[in-house]
This record gives sequence, structure tokens and C-alpha cells, in this order.
Amino acid sequence: MNVDLESLAEATSGAIGSLISTTILYPLDTCKTKYQADARSHGRTRYRNLTDVLLEAISNGQVLSLYQGLGTKNLQSFISQFVYFYGYSYFKRLYLDKSGYKSIGTKANLVIAAAAGACTAIVTQPLDTASSRMQTSAFGKSKGLLKTFTEGTWSDAFDGLSISLLLTSNPAIQYTVFDQLKQRALKDKQSKAEKGSSPESLSAFMAFLLGAISKSIATCLTYPAIRCKVIIQAADSDEASSKTKIKSQKTVSSVLYGIWKREGILGYFKGLQAQILKTVLSSALLLMIKEKISATTWVLILALKRYLLLPARRVKNL
Repeated sequence: MNVDLESLAEATSGAIGSLISTTILYPLDTCKTKYQADARSHGRTRYRNLTDVLLEAISNGQVLSLYQGLGTKNLQSFISQFVYFYGYSYFKRLYLDKSGYKSIGTKANLVIAAAAGACTAIVTQPLDTASSRMQTSAFGKSKGLLKTFTEGTWSDAFDGLSISLLLTSNPAIQYTVFDQLKQRALKDKQSKAEKGSSPESLSAFMAFLLGAISKSIATCLTYPAIRCKVIIQAADSDEASSKTKIKSQKTVSSVLYGIWKREGILGYFKGLQAQILKTVLSSALLLMIKEKISATTWVLILALKRYLLLPARRVKNL
């Protein structure tokens, strides 16, 4: 069986980096998501800023509820990053092999990243929807993954899929910018790398810095769609009149119109600072961890391959 080991190493290190960064920053992610989803009342908002969400959890004695849905989020993050990094690395290598080019251009990079992102969105959309509903539930009232799935129809699990596909442009922009900056940073080192040897990696500080810059750019460009997606996927309110109101907001057009009517054009950017803070820290940590463990992952996969091939060689010799 012919397996692309370099793509597998990229996917594994990316998934591990995502798992660690998601766990570290999850309370911030919960506060950010609940703040973004606060758009249901006419002329009234429950949270004035990100701190209000945290204070509510503390005052109600539900600090641990800031971690509600962590298991689902970690599962979704691990799978999505594995699928994305494997697809991105595989498609990039395939393009270089077929085209004969030594490096990949910006336009081709965007297309490859978007294709990998689209595959990831389709595969992980049900988990993404479930984790958003768990996070936006009232503190202490979040339901388990199985109950969250069984409450609605199968189509409900794919709420926001169209927005998710649109948002494939976010990681496409992010990783394209990061990859181009990384290539420039490692330009001198790449010529010294030998085939089959451990890939060159950035320093922890440089990986963090480039990750922060690339994610900030991607987030600012796609934020209105990000907030729209959060509102579509948010858990239903406990208010008596909320059922009809939420059902009427399950389309992209109605959510966009509702934000415009209640909050004006600035409403599309409500929570942008919180989103940048969370996503920049998360992506920078992810890429920093990925860069530092990629070499180790590569060595372990090569060792595993050699170990698995030894029995086959012994059988042939017999």
C-alpha cells in the first residue's frame, strides 16, 4: 500500500497541535461564542462585552461550565485538522508532481487550501454544529453529544453548512499567507535540506508570530460570515417566544437581515476583537506546536514504517 508519509506526518502533527490549543483556550472560546450569539432580543443585548459572559459563569457558580462541550470540540478539531492538513499537504504535493514546478504560487495555493477546507467542512459539520449548540446553551444546561444529535433532524446537524463552505476561504487565506511567509523565512535553510531527511522547521517564536499575522488577516476578511454561522448554529433560547424566532433565523439571508435591522452595519463585526484574540492565539499555538513536533512525528512515522516492513521482509527471505 502506497501511503504519502509526509502528508500523514503533516496531518498528525497538525491534529495534535489543534487538540492542545483547543483545550488551553476553550474557556475563552465559550465566552466568545456566547457573546457572538447574543443577537435575539429587540434592542436588548444580554452581554455588553466578553467579560460579562465570564462574570455570569462566576456569579452562578458555573465556572466549570465554561468547558461544556469540550470533548465534542476536541473531537471536531482533531478530525478537521487531520483531514485539512492531510488534504492540503497531499494536494500540494500532487500539484507539484504533476506541474513540475519547484514551488507553489499564491493562486494555486488558495485553490488547494479551499479544496481541502471544503472536504473538511462536509466531514465535520455535524460535530461543529453540536459543539456550537453546547457552548451557547445556558451555563449548566448543556446536553451530551448523543442527545444533542437526537433532538433534531439529520438536516439540523448540517445547519450552517453553506456558511462553512464559504468560510473555507478563511483557512485558505490563513495557510496561504502562513505558507508564503514560512517559505521566505526558510528560504536559506531549504537549499540545505536533503531528501528523506527531517523537514526544516521554524523557531517557536517565528511560528507563533507568522501564525498570528496570517490568522488576523483571514479573520478580518471573513468575520461577517463567521458571526452569521454562530447565530445559525446557536442553541435555542429557553424563552417562550424563542422557538418561532429562532426557526425564522435559520437561513443566511434572514440572519443577515436581522443583524442589519437590529444592530446596523457594525453588528456584522460584533465580537471581532474577541474572535481575533481567540483565533489568533489558537492558530498561532497550533502552528507553533505543529512546527515543533513535525520533525519528531516524521521520525516516528519513518520508524513505524520500517518496523511494519520488517515482518514482510522476513517472510520473503523464508
